[in-house]
Amino acid sequence: MDRLEIGLLGIVVSLFLIALRIPVGVVLGIVAFVGISSITSLKAAWGILTAIPHNFVAQWTLSAIPMFLLMGYIAARTGLTVGIFSSARILFGKVPGGLASATVMASSIFAAASGSSVATAAAFSRIAVPEMLKAKYDPGLATGSVAAAGTLGSLIPPSVLLILYGIFTETSIGALFLAGVIPGVLSAAIYISMIMVRSYRTPEIAPPDLTTYSAEEKKAAFRDIWPLPTLILGVLGGILLGVFSPTEAGAIGAAAATIIALMRGALTKDALSQALTDTAIGTATIFVIAISASMFASFMGLSTVPTQFAGQILSVVESPIAIIIALSIIFIVLGMFLDGISLLLLTTPIMLPILKSAGIDMVWFGIIAIKLIEIGLITPPVGINIYVIKSVMGRAVPLGAIFRGAFWFIAMDILTLGILIAFPVVTLFLPGLMR
Repeated sequence: MDRLEIGLLGIVVSLFLIALRIPVGVVLGIVAFVGISSITSLKAAWGILTAIPHNFVAQWTLSAIPMFLLMGYIAARTGLTVGIFSSARILFGKVPGGLASATVMASSIFAAASGSSVATAAAFSRIAVPEMLKAKYDPGLATGSVAAAGTLGSLIPPSVLLILYGIFTETSIGALFLAGVIPGVLSAAIYISMIMVRSYRTPEIAPPDLTTYSAEEKKAAFRDIWPLPTLILGVLGGILLGVFSPTEAGAIGAAAATIIALMRGALTKDALSQALTDTAIGTATIFVIAISASMFASFMGLSTVPTQFAGQILSVVESPIAIIIALSIIFIVLGMFLDGISLLLLTTPIMLPILKSAGIDMVWFGIIAIKLIEIGLITPPVGINIYVIKSVMGRAVPLGAIFRGAFWFIAMDILTLGILIAFPVVTLFLPGLMR
């Protein structure tokens, strides 16, 4: 076989092994090693295997990942997230579908701080879904709002996926962070608009909330909400104003979360230990996948698959918009079977030459790619957020009802995606201010 055939075989084998539920980091590493050995020699493959892990981990920008993870885990473990749902519930209490809209808003803030859609889905399955079911909300709307809003943590900064995309494509992480703000807020606004319209037209799916709150209850709820918005706005504001870099922002965010938790008397020994353990596990998992993906990228480069694929695509499609639509279809299909990090790192080495040859703005496409990954998190058959919610709810809500509820939000995601593709300024406005 020539090197192109070896590369194509490597892709097929990788997807097959991933479909068998073998860990992605293991699959990409082994396939890359065998593929490089086949194209060059065993000695060359071993040289790459020994060099890439050190070269990859030694990148200073990667230190932002454990720092942002630590910020999120400290916020979650020390109760800095308390009051988000209560405050949002008061804010949206009298509008149609108020509880579901409050869930979207609260989940978006929580997801932005934690950086984990899975953690957000698990948390709000316990916090918000029981409240909506108690209020006689349609189970699909109740669970679908949690599943969809949790995905926004991938888009609203600080986001681990945006950091990884920036590193692998050599794109400014600060620009990506700022670019994700408006699309993230737009996504949440479109979700809430859909909930309000559906609830107004079909009141039985979201009965009005008749709960009344005293002035003291309102003050108490809004007193508890300030830590997370403060953290997020502080991180983004510092990057926008050039006070610190995105890498430094991770450490500052983690330190700020620690100080706030300490001031509130919530930073117990157990909470800090759990946050540090969660951060270590999360960082190790991401780094194993990312190192293997780096090896896989080297394998793809040697196989000439990316350049050949780029040539074929560009010979058929010339318009950047058409190229993005074609790549979007690929992302959506693969997103039905792969988790977000795996999808991003598996496809980047193949798609990067196409994007650069077509002159597509890497910041713009980065946000589109993350939005596509968000869709995959709630798309059957492997929508991970759906299964997280199902595991929490048990028999209270059937799996089919959760998927049906998520369908409305998938439709809204596609609407948002269309806006981002048709109007690049939505994505590029804030990065333009930074430049």
